[in-house]
Amino acid sequence: MADPSSYRPKPGQIPDSPGVYRFRDEHRRVIYVGKAKSLRQRLANYFQDVASLHPRTATMVTTAASVEWTVVSTEVEALQLEYSWIKEYDPRFNVKYRDDKSYPSLAVTMNEEYPRVQVMRGPKKKGVRYFGPYGHAWAIRETVDLMLRVFPVRTCSAGVFKRSAQIGRPCLLGYIGKCSAPCVGRVTPEEHRELAEDFCDFMAGRTGTYLSRLEQRMHEAAEEMEYEKAARLRDDIGALRRAMEKNAVVLADATDADLIAVAEDELEAAVQIFHVRGGRVRGQRGWVTDKVEAVDTAGLVEHALQQLYGEEKGEAVPKEVLVPALPEDTPALSQWLAERRGAQVSLRIPQRGDKKSLMETVHRNAQQSLALHKTKRASDLTTRSRALEEIAEALELDSAPLRIECFDISHLQGDDVVASMVVFEDGLARKSEYRRFQIKSFEGQDDVRSMHEVVSRRFRRYLQEKLKTGEWSPEEGEDALAEGALTEDDGRPKRFAYPPQLVVVDGGQPQVAAAKRALEELGVDDVAVCGLAKRLEEVWLPGEDDPVVLPRTSEGLYLLQRVRDEAHRFAIQYQRSKRGKRLKSGPLDEVPGLGESRKQALLKHFGSVKKLRQATIDQICEVPGIGRKTAETLAAALAGAVPAGPAVNTATGEIIEDETPAHAGTSFERGTGQ
Repeated sequence: MADPSSYRPKPGQIPDSPGVYRFRDEHRRVIYVGKAKSLRQRLANYFQDVASLHPRTATMVTTAASVEWTVVSTEVEALQLEYSWIKEYDPRFNVKYRDDKSYPSLAVTMNEEYPRVQVMRGPKKKGVRYFGPYGHAWAIRETVDLMLRVFPVRTCSAGVFKRSAQIGRPCLLGYIGKCSAPCVGRVTPEEHRELAEDFCDFMAGRTGTYLSRLEQRMHEAAEEMEYEKAARLRDDIGALRRAMEKNAVVLADATDADLIAVAEDELEAAVQIFHVRGGRVRGQRGWVTDKVEAVDTAGLVEHALQQLYGEEKGEAVPKEVLVPALPEDTPALSQWLAERRGAQVSLRIPQRGDKKSLMETVHRNAQQSLALHKTKRASDLTTRSRALEEIAEALELDSAPLRIECFDISHLQGDDVVASMVVFEDGLARKSEYRRFQIKSFEGQDDVRSMHEVVSRRFRRYLQEKLKTGEWSPEEGEDALAEGALTEDDGRPKRFAYPPQLVVVDGGQPQVAAAKRALEELGVDDVAVCGLAKRLEEVWLPGEDDPVVLPRTSEGLYLLQRVRDEAHRFAIQYQRSKRGKRLKSGPLDEVPGLGESRKQALLKHFGSVKKLRQATIDQICEVPGIGRKTAETLAAALAGAVPAGPAVNTATGEIIEDETPAHAGTSFERGTGQ
């Protein structure tokens, strides 16, 4: 532990102005980011007597080894910079909200020529209109099914759309009237886009005008005795009203607001958000987080606002944001929200009426979410703790291995040899720190040699970090560590930032011995090594003739199996993707400086690699974007390349003339002798 007084800035050195500060640990990793109206006053609070600090704050300042700051002009700039740095550095002592599930949204791809209605998850894309998020995907599909009767917008994938256009027949939805079938030209692109815009307007809450217009058209059709048309319009109105009933009216019509509620205890907090648009609840989402910093309800609200609106712009930020407590920098937050929306945003606590009643409902949801999370986690945490203790006892470790790294080698008959490294912290996978390796020092199949190379590379990078910070000096000189620095100077937690307490290898005695030898060659003596053999699930230790056999019911064995299986999955995934790229590669991929766009332009111009190979340099120069030097390089590369064997239709065995592009579909194989 570091003494905060050892890195406390000198009196008068800290400016009395707004800014953002960063605490770094001894490895120069950023561990905490904060903002302040006055950097001098805020930072002084961290350098009091450690015993008087909040326990979490005391842990942070004793883990840190330095502090630095950046001065900004306004509190709004500080807010934005704090959000950016938290997202960039992922500091371990900052509250970070994570969705407890991936919530689906209803999306309309207005960035396509023919907009498509679909269910989407994950990060938002530019040019796509989103509605929600919703608790269940089936709720979205039910709503869409009702609305397609009135707004027959395309819902099919690009493949189905292209296929229908080729054969000149729409899919089933086109025949039953739930798609306007733009694929076969029943409507123009402009007419289809207008349908999509009407769909978006209705989903956004502008329902009254559209329903009135439909009712007027229904009455006009009835007066003109067009009873079938009137009946169809009546059914359309009924379908829209049923879709509207799925979202209960909770506030006055045309109210756009987000309601945020927090339920918390000493260790954790749950946040629930209701998205109200047009007076109706259009979506709901929630997070649960560990309180790794000393933060009150107002601070949790501030973090939630940053998480919610940090990447949003325009109408995604509502006119009103209702919260249970106002953050300390409410004026700055309101201004920041207004800048993101492009209009004024009201940030306040509801005091009475329907909004206060709805806020109580949101708070009850937050309480239930926290209670459910704690019920699940109590069991999980107990199980994980027992598993780590069992591993420590079985391997005779000094303490529980809070960070475990597992390595696995994967190849296909000696080709495309790759390796994986997966990381588990506190018994949970930390996927952001997974790493992949290509075996570089040799070719062919040798799992033991591959394991030695991968472990050496991983820990060589770790030692480079210690060398850079002055914590370690290699006896063999810096040439032994010439592979590059581990972390960036700015403190981003990249590459191999943390040493593990335990290295697990997928294999038996030979693989374990190779990993241990790699560590010894680098002088690393504070990391335990073991191997888990698949056949009998035996745990092998370096230098031991007999394995450690954990009981089949052991939580420790189960955790080691999960770690090993995850490393195996990650390695196979990488090996397959690498092999797939190799099999799809063609002669154009070997030409230096030839990017994907120019390759496509060449194939489009000439039609096939065969015709391109027969072309002269002047003919190649006719392709847009291809200069003479590139054409000469391309001609030389193709002249030196051995033409592939004839294409074979695998379904019929027919030999086909080589007129296909280099990246043709997989229905043909070339006679390569494999």
